[in-house]
Amino acid sequence: MSKGTELVAINNLNIFNELSELVMLRINGCSEAVHSPNWIESKNHFDYDLWCLQEGQIEIRVEEEVYLASAGDLILFSPKVAYTATSIGNGCRFIFTHFDLGIGDHLGILDNFQLSGVITNTLVKEEIRLFLETYEQYKRSAPMSGIRLKGCLTILISKIMEQYGLGQYRGEFTYHTYLRKQTIYLDTLQPVFHYIQDQLHQSLRIKDLALLAGMSEKYFIYYFKQALGVTPGQYIYQLKMNRARNLLYERHYSIQEIASMLGYSDPYSFSKAFKKYYKVPPSQFV
Repeated sequence: MSKGTELVAINNLNIFNELSELVMLRINGCSEAVHSPNWIESKNHFDYDLWCLQEGQIEIRVEEEVYLASAGDLILFSPKVAYTATSIGNGCRFIFTHFDLGIGDHLGILDNFQLSGVITNTLVKEEIRLFLETYEQYKRSAPMSGIRLKGCLTILISKIMEQYGLGQYRGEFTYHTYLRKQTIYLDTLQPVFHYIQDQLHQSLRIKDLALLAGMSEKYFIYYFKQALGVTPGQYIYQLKMNRARNLLYERHYSIQEIASMLGYSDPYSFSKAFKKYYKVPPSQFV
């Protein structure tokens, strides 16, 4: 991946902050596996799969490449990527977690980033510790342990993404033809994202954004939702509400000023949009 492509991918991570309220993480299963020497498994998953390797070593083959994971490491698999895993030496033991993570309707959003691969313990040491401690409680069906496990997995995945954004980690599994194609959507929309951020103080029209992307309005809406799992209108609305919330917390601006700063024609239109999202009018928010 070229330096320019890396920068685009890293910049796209901001989407998770901008649309954090729409980020969904669902655990589909979490358990422990113990395998004897010479165990071998060949498959691909329809969701994300994270292994926390507790004992032994595992050799992972993806296409023609071979990778090695040791006790303490994580192994993150993306959906639909075929692999062959083999235990080395005296067998292995790991905790596996199947999960979905998406924004809006887009459950494959992580495929836009080079995250899948072997992740060394030192990069996410504290996050792994927290997750494993919570897993022990989850295994005993302790009260609220399911919610805590979901929270700890969110923290762990967020830390992996942070290390990716800092350039400290690049997953090696995802650099293959199928997953490279997934980045096209977000890369193409970069000018649109920048324009929306710069012009959030105005009333933005979808047809102008479509023109910027070089698409018809109908196709642009389809393309945008394929990329983010939300429509352009939902994306703009979310960003405006995020900005409105922050401005209200600052307590430096009147509701009329905030409405103007976010491109609303009058305070009433802004208050109506704000109440629809936060269930309270802006005058009662803080």
